[in-house]
Amino acid sequence: MMRLLKIYMQRPELVALLVLIIFTTYFTISSGGLFLSFANVRGIFSLYPELAILALGFGLLMIAGEFDLSIGSMMGLCPMVLCTLALYGFPFWPAFILALLVCVCVGLVNATVTLRFGIPSFITTLGMLFMLRSLAVVLYSAGAAPLLPADAPKWAFSDAIGIFRVSTVWLIALALLVWVLLERTNFGNWIRATGGSLESARAMGIPTNLVKTVCFVICSTFAGLAGIIQVVRIGSPLPSMGEAMELQAIAAAVIGGIALSGGVGNVVGVVIGMAIIRVIDAGMIMSRVDASWFKFAIGFLTICAVIANHWFERRARLIKVETAS
Repeated sequence: MMRLLKIYMQRPELVALLVLIIFTTYFTISSGGLFLSFANVRGIFSLYPELAILALGFGLLMIAGEFDLSIGSMMGLCPMVLCTLALYGFPFWPAFILALLVCVCVGLVNATVTLRFGIPSFITTLGMLFMLRSLAVVLYSAGAAPLLPADAPKWAFSDAIGIFRVSTVWLIALALLVWVLLERTNFGNWIRATGGSLESARAMGIPTNLVKTVCFVICSTFAGLAGIIQVVRIGSPLPSMGEAMELQAIAAAVIGGIALSGGVGNVVGVVIGMAIIRVIDAGMIMSRVDASWFKFAIGFLTICAVIANHWFERRARLIKVETAS
């Protein structure tokens, strides 16, 4: 029994899963069962995959010990680039690839500035946040506002599949990809080692700069893809799209058990963390709670998650000592 308790305390994503079950149960009871109705669950899953994809890339970068505050702006800029290219005659898929290449370039710039000049990634990506948002506004206001290409394949991004959308398939595929990268490859060990103890990782010969650069690129690319999926779903780009989404990504990662110091965390925790945020958002609406309390709830839950993770970690160590004695 004590061994099972220790394992549970060492897996913060299991704690997050319990929190998700508690919130789902509470909102289901308080809404008289309407929370789990087909229409409401479908509404939750309309936006959830895009935000979870955004959080996946950010969570991976956090495990490597870095931050990217520009992902919300990238979520707004990438689809704007795609629609602008389509305005100049590019077919959808070439424009899609070029827009994602812009994300790759931004990720490389973030990594280069951070690592080459020793600037904290918080500062580097904060500056990039403002730059990318400004570019999105410029593209939107320069001449005719770009529209979603007429040949945009909604079947590949946003068509409904029962209670889900095709975007859920993207989320599952990317989550599996990141899970395999973290749990089944040496590169995943390098990511955790780099985020957990940078100097020790360098001493072991791990190419820490390469590891962080790859994570920066993945983070930026996932953010851009999330933006494209959202634009295909709603039908047109907006320069304000993705604003403050980086804060929800941070909250989802922390709630899901990823350590702010890096080196600790997994894919499951991030996915559950974003699910909790979406459940709270939808549950407050169903319960007719003032929407102004949503950010308060997420902030409070984030602080509680950090405290709980530290407490569980300490308790797990004490259980180990007690069972050994």
